[in-house]
Amino acid sequence: MMRSTKMTEIGKRRWAIAEGYIPPGSADPDDPALVSHETACILNTGDEDANVSVTIYCKDREPAGPYRLVVGARRTLHLRFKDLKEPVPRDTDYASVVESDMPIVVQHTRLDCRRSEVALLSTMAFGS
Repeated sequence: MMRSTKMTEIGKRRWAIAEGYIPPGSADPDDPALVSHETACILNTGDEDANVSVTIYCKDREPAGPYRLVVGARRTLHLRFKDLKEPVPRDTDYASVVESDMPIVVQHTRLDCRRSEVALLSTMAFGS
């Protein structure tokens, strides 16, 4: 039987992902696992839900959002940017800022499936 233990909160309340670009196509658009996408992987190790907002910045338009979501206590959420209420357009340079009322950790991941040989990029966001 697993015991519940109190986890120490880790992370920061504001994160920036300066690099964003969703590739315009996929080699197999009928397979959801192999569709090019970008994800903000969010970890909440705290004992309370984290209320998170995401704002999208582009070079040629005003910021979009904030898009609001909840990351449960002691949970993770992988947010695909194409699943936002107003999806980030493909083939567009963008950046994002993730803010939370609780400390969280944010990692950025891109899956590029324009060719049958897929590429995966993952990096930590900048926390402040």
